[in-house]
Formats: sequence, C-alpha cells, structure tokens
Amino acid sequence: MSTFTLHLHSITAAQTVAGVRSLVARDASGSFGIQAGHEDFMTALDFGLARYRCEDAWRYLALPGGILRVAGGAVWLFTRRYLEDSDYRRLGAELEAQLRAEEAALHETRVSLRQMEQQLLRRLWELEQRGRLA
Repeated sequence: MSTFTLHLHSITAAQTVAGVRSLVARDASGSFGIQAGHEDFMTALDFGLARYRCEDAWRYLALPGGILRVAGGAVWLFTRRYLEDSDYRRLGAELEAQLRAEEAALHETRVSLRQMEQQLLRRLWELEQRGRLA
C-alpha cells in the first residue's frame, strides 16, 4: 500500500511522520479521509480529533482546529497546539486535565482583575474625598 509523509506543526513543536497510510480529519463540510496520491488541496480543520494510520496502528490527534494542506504527495497540518496518543481515551483524559488547568488559571486571572478593579475604584474614591478630583 502507498504511503505519504505527514508534517505536524504547532507553535512549540514540529514532527514528521513517514509511512502514513491514511489520515481522517474533520472540516466544515464533515469528516474526510486522505490516502497517498490524494489531489492537492487545503482546508480549515474543526476543533476535535483527527487520526492517522501507520502500519496497522492508529494515532490520534486532539487539536483546536488548524490548517491542513495536501501537496506534492505529502500532508502538512498546522495548528496552535496538539496532543497525540495511540489511545483516544487516554488522550481525552489528558485533554480534560489540560482544560481544567486552563480554567483554573483563567479563574485566577479573573479574580486578580476584579481585585485590581476594586483597588482602583477605592483609590479614585479616596482621591475624590480629598477633593483632588473634580
């Protein structure tokens, strides 16, 4: 069976996977598959899972969308970040853990902004009481 090379690129990493037999992803039109010899094209991927197969094993990619380009017998996938694993359940658990950590960090940022806003309002009120603001 013919194969192609998959080039994965994120903000922090680049990976080349040779010997890919097929790739399945999703864009606005729905799920689609790519095999060696596919016509050249480009599409914007949706948030979710993609998968590719080397030999007889599937590898899963969780990604927040991205750009997929097929050209010259190779496939390039560009995304802000991605998680990769051979077990989609483990990948889902890892993704969930990362989302929880991001939510916690976002909550801390909101609390910090709220505190800064309260301090600013308190300082403005104090200045007004002293007659420094008209």
